[in-house]
This record gives sequence, C-alpha cells and structure tokens, in this order.
Amino acid sequence: MTSTGLDAVEARAAASGGAGKRAYVRRIFSEIAPRYDLLNHVLSLNIDRGWRRAAIDELGWRQRPDGTWLDLCAGTLDVGAMLARSTGFRGTVIGADFAEPMLRKGAGKADPARLRPVAADALTLPFRDDSMAGAIVAFGVRNLASLDDGLREVRRVLAPGGRFVILEFSTPPRALVRGAYRFYSHHVLPSIGRMLSGHPTAYQYLPESVDNFPNAEKLADRMRSVGFTNVCWRHLTFGVAAIHVGER
Repeated sequence: MTSTGLDAVEARAAASGGAGKRAYVRRIFSEIAPRYDLLNHVLSLNIDRGWRRAAIDELGWRQRPDGTWLDLCAGTLDVGAMLARSTGFRGTVIGADFAEPMLRKGAGKADPARLRPVAADALTLPFRDDSMAGAIVAFGVRNLASLDDGLREVRRVLAPGGRFVILEFSTPPRALVRGAYRFYSHHVLPSIGRMLSGHPTAYQYLPESVDNFPNAEKLADRMRSVGFTNVCWRHLTFGVAAIHVGER
C-alpha cells in the first residue's frame, strides 16, 4: 500500500473514533493551519461566517458582558475574535485548542486584552470548576477523542446557569438535500481541500467524521445524559449544520 493509501486508512480510522484519533486530529489541524481560514470560507461558500454569528447570538453573553468566556477547540480563533469584537463586550475570551499552529495563525484577530489563546486539550482543561460564564465550540466537538468526556469537562468549568453552545455539521433530514450534501462533501470537498491545502487526507477525514458523528437529536440526548439542562437545537441551511444549546 502506498503512503497515501496508509494515510487514507489512518484518516478513516480516526473519523470512526479509533484509538489514534487524538494524535491524528492534532497533527492534521497543525498541518493545515496556514490555509485553514481560506478553506473554511471557500468550501462553505462563505456561509460559515453567518453560522458563527448565529451561534454567538445563542451564547447569552450580553447578560455578562464583562465575564470570562470559553471558545473551545478554538482553532484559528474566528469565533473568539468575533465575540471579542462584539459591540458592548468588555470581558475576556479564552481560546483553547491543542493544535498550537492553529492558535498562532489566529494571532492578531482581536485585542489581546480581550482574546487570549491557551494551548489545552478539551478533555483536560486547565481551568477551575465554575470559572466560565459560558462556552462555545464551532466545528470542533466531533473531533474529540471522547465526546462524552468533552461534554463533561465543559460542564465542569461552566458557572451555574452558564450556557454551552455547539455549532457543528449535521445530517440533513431531507433525502434530496442529504444526497446532494453527501456528494459534495465526499467528492467535491476533498478534491478542493487537497488542492488548496496540499494535505492528502485532511479533507477526507472531515466529511467522514461528520458521517460518524451523532445526528442532531442524538447529540441533544448526549448533552442531557451528562447533565446539561434546557437543551435545545435547531438546523441551519437545510440541516447541513446545527446549533445546540444547553445550560449548566
């Protein structure tokens, strides 16, 4: 088997939650960091910016504009910067990610007094219990080596009453949309992603990780199972993505 073939096998194993998922995710996101923002906007036809704004609106930050807020799996800090630059925001956003090259790529997107990157694994966050006014994760929760452990860790660091907002790709409920989306994500997206990023398998892993992730209803159930309350969710753009909200 060629090296590319071995990479594809590794990507498929990681997407299905294999033992090497954590190391694989850290490595590929570190490798694609230089082109990550461009690819996000190109591959989503720039719709991802509106999705992020919609997720931030669900966070309820205006109730505590001077609080400390967690941007989990922060990547290149797009969400954290968007929140930090919001009119009326006077608090601090902690952008946590274990792929340091992603965080470095996001440097300068917002005032460093408002947005602070922290190299940290989402499964072992270096923050005190009850220390975050709220938390948000955009397109990162499906990359966790253990979804339930990650959800529990977020709940641990949230202050009582704090909201956790998840923005993630989902499975469109309508068959026609689902078929078109699967064709795009499995055939068009990997080709464009490979060409623009230069990475042989990262954009194969991404759609396969979506296929292996719980659908919207099941993700809500998983949130409830670890103790989140008032869990609700809604689809975006015909079900291509979804926003979930739960409270500590």
